[in-house]
Amino acid sequence: MKTRGCRRPQLLAPRAKNGRSVIEELSEKIFTSTIFYLSLGSAFSFAVVKLTSDSSIAVLLLAALPIAGLTALSKSSTGDDLLQRAIQNREMMQAKLESIEEERSEARRSLKTFYGSTRTLLLRTAPNHLNGDLPGDQGFDPLGLAVTPGSMGRMREYELLHGRWAMLGVPGILAPEFLGRYSDLELGETVWWKVGASKLAGGDLDYLGIEGLHLAGGQAIVVIVAAQAILMGGPEYARFIGIRSLEPVGVALPGPDALYPGGAPFDPFNFATSFGSTFYETQKVSEIKHGRLAMISFLGMAAQAVVTEEGPIQNLVQITGRG
Repeated sequence: MKTRGCRRPQLLAPRAKNGRSVIEELSEKIFTSTIFYLSLGSAFSFAVVKLTSDSSIAVLLLAALPIAGLTALSKSSTGDDLLQRAIQNREMMQAKLESIEEERSEARRSLKTFYGSTRTLLLRTAPNHLNGDLPGDQGFDPLGLAVTPGSMGRMREYELLHGRWAMLGVPGILAPEFLGRYSDLELGETVWWKVGASKLAGGDLDYLGIEGLHLAGGQAIVVIVAAQAILMGGPEYARFIGIRSLEPVGVALPGPDALYPGGAPFDPFNFATSFGSTFYETQKVSEIKHGRLAMISFLGMAAQAVVTEEGPIQNLVQITGRG
């Protein structure tokens, strides 16, 4: 008896017009989009606080979820396709970047107040190893910490990274105390240094009035430190690798070096290229100056906390007599 053949069901993912699977197209759009990187941090922070009440294990598992998920993606067949796509994008970016770098070099030469031998100096003269090539170079290195090219690169990296952290930390100190004092939000403890003291004393840690993360007592500090180490381990490893660290998940970064990687995760609004090379070089100077100011501000806030045992907003109110 002759039977009619039947076609096997199609198990492969549907293909897009360019021959790539719909999953590949969707994955690339997600992991290279601005919205993804803007919303991921907020959503993840909310999930940690909301879902980990009285559970140290849950805190640590959720802390490991981002890096574990991205690692799993990079090891999958979809990750292989995303990697190849990122390499192709990088090659196209590199050709475009060469012309952009010529424009940026010309912009630095035109910004005589910020770059080159005519830049504004902090003292009358600058040491020989500071020639005005770097943003924020005002000829100040009294201890000779950046004499060699290797030490110059390290000091430049340390200063910029610490400045960025300080620019995040200072608003993080001021905003909760300001909102707790002048708004109706139930924020609990709002003075930055008292939060840690509250945890050591057995208090709960809530964010924006959301009950969760009820890890009381000194053991909670260990869990928080462990979760922080896990969360920061992935980004720090990626920073060590450099600007190609995100290519296994489809993100090609166009930056000229690891300190200015650009791309959707680090320049979501595309400021680096949208406003021209002069704006870009000026903003590099502004960033390092604001970072230095933030580092000094944090040092002042820490000293105030030790001396006055109050927060910076309360100190300001006491000085001005306005509240």
